[in-house]
Amino acid sequence: MSEKHPVIAVTGASGAGTTVVQQAFKYIFRRQNINACFIHGDGFMRYEAREMEARIKDATEKGKAVSCYGPELNDFEKLQSVFRTYSENGHGKIRRAINTEEHATRFSKSVGSFTEWEDIPGNTDLLFYEGMHGGVVSETWTRRKMSDSHNPIVKEERRGNHAGNVIDVARYVDLLIGVVPAINLEWIQKIHLDNHRARLCPEDTTTTILDRLQDYIHFIVPQFSVTDINFQRVPIVDTSNPFIARDVPTESESIVVIRFREPAKYDFPLLLKRINKSFMSRPNTMVIPGGEMRHALEVICAPIIERLCKNSHKGRD
Repeated sequence: MSEKHPVIAVTGASGAGTTVVQQAFKYIFRRQNINACFIHGDGFMRYEAREMEARIKDATEKGKAVSCYGPELNDFEKLQSVFRTYSENGHGKIRRAINTEEHATRFSKSVGSFTEWEDIPGNTDLLFYEGMHGGVVSETWTRRKMSDSHNPIVKEERRGNHAGNVIDVARYVDLLIGVVPAINLEWIQKIHLDNHRARLCPEDTTTTILDRLQDYIHFIVPQFSVTDINFQRVPIVDTSNPFIARDVPTESESIVVIRFREPAKYDFPLLLKRINKSFMSRPNTMVIPGGEMRHALEVICAPIIERLCKNSHKGRD
C-alpha cells in the first residue's frame, strides 16, 4: 500500500459486473476532481486472442485444463510489478487489449491484439484497476493429473515455498473491492452474455464453465477473502438450474449483500439512513435492494477515496 500513490482495484470473474462498479467510481472521480489512470485486466493477458484460443485448444486436446483465470494465460508478475511500481513512485508501464472495432480503428490495431506498452502519465492522483485479478495471491502451481477410471481429477500441488514464486498483488492495493454474484447467477449471466456476443449455445458455455472451474476455485475465489468490501448480488427468484434459465434476474429481482472486512471503520447508522431499505444481517454485513448498488458504492466508497487522495497529497508535499 502507498500513502503517496494510491491503488484501487475492483476484482471479479468475467461477467460479474465489475464494469458497473467502474462507472460508479468514474462518477466519484469526476465529482472529487480526481485524475485517475484506468487499467483493465485484459491488458495483462500473456497472448493475443488467436494465440490464446490456440493454446486453450491444444491444452484441451492433451487433457489439460487451461483457462483465462489462471497463470498460464495471465501475467500475474507483470500486474504485480505495475501495482508495486505505481505505489512506490506513481509510474509504470501499461497497455490495453483491443476488444472492439472502434478501438481497433482508434489504435490502428486488429481486434484481439494489444496496444504497445506505454508509460503511465506522471500527473495522476491514483491507479484504478478493473479485472479478474486485482487481489490475486498465488504461488507457482504445477498440475498433476490423477488417474482414476471413474473420476479423473486435477490436483493442484504447490512447488515449494520459494519467495520468488509468490505473487501477492493484493498487498499493493489501498482499496480492494470484490464483485461476486451468487454462483448460479454468475453462470446465468455468462451463458446469456456468450450467447449475445459470440452466439454460443448454452451447452458450449457450460463446457467452458466446467473447464475453468479449477482455476476459478484457486485464483478467483480466494481474492474475496482479502477484499476490503465485497458486493455480492443474490437473486430472489428461482435460479436453481442456471443452465435452463431463460432470463437474467433483474436488479429488482435481486438483493446485494455487502461484507466489510473491517467494520469498525464504518458508520453503519449513517449508511443505513442514506441507503434506502438497507439493513444489517450481521455486524459486518449490510443488505440492500439490487437497484441501490450504484448509490451504495458512492455512499460507502466516496469518503474512503477522498481520504486516500488527501493523504497522498500530504505525503507528496
